[in-house]
Amino acid sequence: MLRPRIVGIVNITEDSFSDGGRFLAAADAIQHADDLLAGGADIIELGPASSAPNAVLVPPTEQIRRLAPVLESMISKGAAVAVDATDTSVQRFALSAGAAYLNDIRGFADPAMYDGLARSSCRLIAMHSVSTGQTASMVDMEPDKIFHRIIEFFERLLARAGKNGIARERFILDPGMGFFLGTNPEVSLTVLRKIPDLRRRFGLPVMISVSRKSFLRNIVGRSAEQAGAATIAAELFAWEQGADYIRTHDPGALRDAITVLERLRS
Repeated sequence: MLRPRIVGIVNITEDSFSDGGRFLAAADAIQHADDLLAGGADIIELGPASSAPNAVLVPPTEQIRRLAPVLESMISKGAAVAVDATDTSVQRFALSAGAAYLNDIRGFADPAMYDGLARSSCRLIAMHSVSTGQTASMVDMEPDKIFHRIIEFFERLLARAGKNGIARERFILDPGMGFFLGTNPEVSLTVLRKIPDLRRRFGLPVMISVSRKSFLRNIVGRSAEQAGAATIAAELFAWEQGADYIRTHDPGALRDAITVLERLRS
């Protein structure tokens, strides 16, 4: 079984659910990104605005201001960088600055960005969400209906992209987790079990982001800071189901867990 590519999260935000405010200063964000790379991250993902429920909307100019020094530092060191953004001006900035990945929690829904995406060569991480806004919504979804919804979402997305000259093979599919799928923890568990079906359906790599998410905390009754063990369990399960990318707050812990499992199986 191939190892997944590990995506280390750097939230340059004031209100992210697990570490808001810790890396808002550029120097702190750069040091954290360096630590994640040293710990085993293959890709560093920079997020200049939180997508948690009730998060404060951050103007695009401020998002770019937060991103610029960190993105420049990472690229100068040869790191593969993803930028998590929904605003087209922020996405354009990320492309011009050399980001290797764009991550859009709305699945690249803005037609104004299609020409720029078609001309670029970066990989595109398209996430499914039950909401259409820039933050997760507190809605209730039924577990037996969610996978059909995800399939329809990606079918529309890929058809739209193809009509606009964006190559299908550039996409990485993220089915969403936690509040992006609703308030019922069983919905996220259902989607995790369906990773093999999602990969077979589209023949594209899948990214999973369960790190410290609400559905895990709900199951074990822990805070975000205490959800490390629950996170590792879900991440290892996602890997066993075929996840190609795992987006996490603690790349070192995940890499260690994978290393031990591989040794046990050899």
